[in-house]
Amino acid sequence: MSQIYLGRIVAVGVTPSGKAAALYRVSSRSFPNRMAQLSAGGKCIAIIPKSGFEKDIARSPYIAYNAARLVGPYAVLANGSHTDPVAEKLAMGLPPRDAIALTLLAMDYEKDDYNTPRIVAVAQTDSPVGWLGTIRADGMDVRSFELKPGQIAHLSTYEHNIPTTCRIGDFDAESADEACRYILDGGHFADFSNPITAVVAVAEGGEFSLASRDVKV
Repeated sequence: MSQIYLGRIVAVGVTPSGKAAALYRVSSRSFPNRMAQLSAGGKCIAIIPKSGFEKDIARSPYIAYNAARLVGPYAVLANGSHTDPVAEKLAMGLPPRDAIALTLLAMDYEKDDYNTPRIVAVAQTDSPVGWLGTIRADGMDVRSFELKPGQIAHLSTYEHNIPTTCRIGDFDAESADEACRYILDGGHFADFSNPITAVVAVAEGGEFSLASRDVKV
């Protein structure tokens, strides 16, 4: 069976032991030479071009950005520069729905050749409720998902670009490292093509632990 190309993917999940998780996967056909880089403070992971491919930013301003931010009890994972304003609004005390919706409305979809939607996932420590949001050329959706242990819900830039319970699947990862492997090629994510890198936050002892994993090519 041929794989489906979904582009970028965000997900919220609950591990089998009940830990909240947020996940992000870069899948790309146009800009595959990218990697994830953890910040010195350990609260942020950026997607950047690999060494030797820095000039790719001149071809598209959308390929380098903070993909993960930890703020208070929240983990924010997204496919563009909207990661930071969502995190900042959460830090100001806005609830996830409002932080996501206000940011997406203000920034709109990406004005590239594909009108790429902006997508975002928000998870909270000690909560089975995660949030997925998107803004597309044809509309905007923000939705919460109350997940059981061992479940994950995903949203992508293409094809699966409306948050729905139809996108809930099994999730058997426990650690952040295991979750990276899972969203790259585990479960139903193995059906999706062109994985490049993964960024994941998993709640550990009341706070989130970040991890990333690049596909070796």
